[in-house]
Amino acid sequence: MIYGIGTDICDVRRIRATLARHGDRFAEKVLSEAELATWRERSARWPERGVRYLATRFSAKEAFSKAIGLGMRMPMTWRTCEVAKLPSGQPVIVLHGELKTWFEARGLSAQVSVTDESDYAASFVVVEKN
Repeated sequence: MIYGIGTDICDVRRIRATLARHGDRFAEKVLSEAELATWRERSARWPERGVRYLATRFSAKEAFSKAIGLGMRMPMTWRTCEVAKLPSGQPVIVLHGELKTWFEARGLSAQVSVTDESDYAASFVVVEKN
């Protein structure tokens, strides 16, 4: 049974401008430790890839927060929601701490899709009650 659906579109130019203004602090606020390591690696090789990575993660977390009906309020935080990927490349939501406990207590599971093209990153999340 569907518990919630969330979608988000993010202007990559806005993320780029925020990084220029605030530097790594913005990425450190939004990304989990694992995501931060990937972002730094991608940014070092090709800065634009790093910006797009951050934009897709930002968008996916926004979409997830909408799908669970909390928005960005506890226990939902930027860093307790992680967008990882399977060996196949499929993105997956990985939760940590209080958010993981809250999510599992409700018997929920999530599916996520992310994409980016030129100036935009978009995400779609479906949360189901098992």
